[in-house]
Amino acid sequence: MVAYIVRRLLLMPVLVLCIISISFVISHSSRGNPLSSVLSERQLSNPEAVAAAKARWGLDKSLPEQYVVYLSNLAHGDFGTSFQTKRPVRVDIQERLPATLELVLCAMLVASISGITLGVLAAKFRDSVIDHIARGVALMGASLPVFWSGLIGLYFFSIYFKVLPGPGRLDARATPPEFVTGFFTVDTLIAGDFAKFGQVVWHLILPSIVLGWAVMGIISRMVRASMLEVLTKDYILMARSKGASQMRVLLKHALLNALIPTITIIGFSFASLITGAVLTETIFSWPGIGSYAVGSARALDYPAIMGVTMVGGMAFLLANLITDIAYVKADPKMRLV
Repeated sequence: MVAYIVRRLLLMPVLVLCIISISFVISHSSRGNPLSSVLSERQLSNPEAVAAAKARWGLDKSLPEQYVVYLSNLAHGDFGTSFQTKRPVRVDIQERLPATLELVLCAMLVASISGITLGVLAAKFRDSVIDHIARGVALMGASLPVFWSGLIGLYFFSIYFKVLPGPGRLDARATPPEFVTGFFTVDTLIAGDFAKFGQVVWHLILPSIVLGWAVMGIISRMVRASMLEVLTKDYILMARSKGASQMRVLLKHALLNALIPTITIIGFSFASLITGAVLTETIFSWPGIGSYAVGSARALDYPAIMGVTMVGGMAFLLANLITDIAYVKADPKMRLV
């Protein structure tokens, strides 16, 4: 196991380099003008201003030269400076990534708990009303677009019934907690501000449900299918013949084995949500890395695009590694391979 993990870790830099190279070529091959986010329309018609801006941002060099310079800076921990914010991309990502991670973690918690519960209930009461309701909820979550469910959720729960707060991580007049980790839930607890902690959790509920609903549908269907297959195995019949209770058979013998293929879904869903939470962050005015990526793409902010791409690539690689390790731990037969 240790040797396997070491090999995977040694391979990661190569994969990251491939991701960076491909995204660098694609982003720099677009027909747009990245200087439009740096210069005004009047300055864009001034050849001297355009030449000075290109020299300032290194755009006067050929593509291979820009690539070498970027890799050299990256090796020293320099992600470049954003065309839009005029700040180091590393700083922008450090400020925005915790907001996305906090939202994604809560969304995955909601999706995992509700998805596993619905999947178990659907398998336990197969072809019953409970099964049809569980499958219907899962199908709606997997089918409805996030922007639609987000807007509907805001209208009904924030505007019509007024039971949940609107967009944002805090109320409009509230001041953010002092930056320690970037996770408002953690920072408010560190500051001992339990009232603001409750406000943060309250603001997390609706976007977490919206973002996690689609993943919940996938997890629910996977758990149901796995449970139905596992419940027909000989060791389940053996456990029942020994007098094990129905709850023990379901949770200890069936569910633990049914979750093995679901681990892969949960791992990759977590990684995809980090960079795929764009619509949710836009609808709920969530200052995360998804909204940052959208703004960067619109402005052809090359350094910011590259920074977000590298974060997304690292998220997928780490999620893949952790998922494989968890899979081996959960399935003893894999340890013999």
